[in-house]
Amino acid sequence: MAERKAFILRINPDTLKELEKWASDEFRSVNGQIEYLLQKAILDNSRGKSKDKKTDSTK
Repeated sequence: MAERKAFILRINPDTLKELEKWASDEFRSVNGQIEYLLQKAILDNSRGKSKDKKTDSTK
C-alpha cells in the first residue's frame, strides 16, 4: 500500500455532519469517504492514472 500523507482539513460543521452520515451509510470512515470521493472525482475528470478511463465524446 502506498504511503499516506496527513493534512489538516477545515470543513463546515454541516458539511461534516452530512459526510459522517454518508460515510456511515456506505460503511466507510469519514476519511475513507473523503478519499473515495476525491479519487472518483479525479477519475471522472480524466486526471487519474487509471487504465480504464471513460471516454467522453462531448469534449
